[in-house]
Parts: sequence; structure tokens; C-alpha cells
Amino acid sequence: MIEINKLNKKFGNNHIIKDVSLKVNKGDKVVIIGPSGSGKSTLLRCMNLLEVPDSGSIIFEGQDITSKECNINKVRQRMGMVFQHFNLFPHLTVMENITLAPVKLNILTKEEAEKNALKLLDRIGLYDKRNEYPAKLSGGQKQRIAIVRSLAMKPAIMLFDEPTSALDPEMIGEVLNLMKELADEGMTMVVVTHEMGFAKSVANKVLFMDEGQIIEENNPLSFFSNPVHERAKEFLSKILYSV
Repeated sequence: MIEINKLNKKFGNNHIIKDVSLKVNKGDKVVIIGPSGSGKSTLLRCMNLLEVPDSGSIIFEGQDITSKECNINKVRQRMGMVFQHFNLFPHLTVMENITLAPVKLNILTKEEAEKNALKLLDRIGLYDKRNEYPAKLSGGQKQRIAIVRSLAMKPAIMLFDEPTSALDPEMIGEVLNLMKELADEGMTMVVVTHEMGFAKSVANKVLFMDEGQIIEENNPLSFFSNPVHERAKEFLSKILYSV
């Protein structure tokens, strides 16, 4: 579904992504972990050109999205993105947040979008919040609404950029449970996270990044029980108690 070849990204003199190549197949649950500043979020944001790489190619569903001929806004309709800080529109109700894009982009009629939104809200137990504004919601509720807003576009893949890092500990579980449900239903996912338990139980592929490179790629059982790279061993030795 996504093929990245020799990707590079710099911010000034800082070389953030260094010759990164990877493949994400349909149905994959790829979790990217690593220390802060290793380039994880930048790599994820390059996947839908929220950050434009300096060199390399990104092929999504057979199309090079780094090409000048590519209509990236059209491509983004197929790629759901969930951010660390929710990014809900504060002046719109929950329903309006969810239905805005599908209606504006002529993907669904207003009636279809509202019907779909109510179905999604019912699924996550937030039907009664449909007419509330984001300021009235908890962090966990906002993030679940943000996920549902992406799902309303019927994406082929979901990208998650540290979706639980801004949440109180007791709210993390409700977001991770929704993500696990999506994984169980076969959604293709790429997740940047510090939640090692999620990586261990949901991922079929774990990528470990350090200093802008993917230095280890493995299945979660092998990675967490017997990492190959010394830097990965060092990283896990410091955080493994949370797995």
C-alpha cells in the first residue's frame, strides 16, 4: 500500500530522516518506536506530505505522491490522520466536526454523512455527545472523536501520531481499545507511539528508529524478546517495565 524509497528530510542543518526505506502492505499494523527526536513523527507526516521530503519517493497505492503531478488533497482522502492534540474544530459540534469533510468533498450527502456519523458515535459510546462542542469533552473523548472523524472519510489506511501522549493515564485505555478494534477489523495502520504494550499486542511489524534511521525491523515477539541492535537493547532496557 505504501512504499518509501531512500527518503530524506532536513530542517535547516538538521538531517531528520536519513535514507529511510520501508513497505507497508495492506492489512499491516506497523508500530514505529524509538527515543524522542529520532524522526518517528516526521517520517509519519511525510507519508501524506504534511512534511515534504527533500529527496526520495513515496508510492501510495501505486502513485508517487511526491510527484508534482500528484493531487495530494485527493490522496489524503484515502489516508486518515490522527494527531497528538486532536485538532478538532472548537467552533463546531461533534456532529459538524465529523460530517464537514465528507460533505464538503462530495464524498457523502449531508444526510448520508449524518447517518454515518451517528453510527460511528454509537459504536464508540459517544452518541449522546453528538451536539456538544469539543470544550465540553474529556481528552479521551476528543481523541476518539478525532479517530471517528477520520473513519468517516472511509480511508484505506490510518496514520496515528502519538495519539495517547497528550492524555491522562486513565483515558489512554479507551483510545487504545478503539485502535485495537480497528486493527482486529483489518484496518491498515501506521502508529507512532510510546505505548509498548500496544506495540507488543497489536503490531505485526515493529520499526525501531534512532537518529533518523530505521535501525531494526522485526515482528513484535522477536523484537521485544530478543532485539538485535545494541541501541534497541539499550532503549528497551529502560522502558520494558511498562510492557
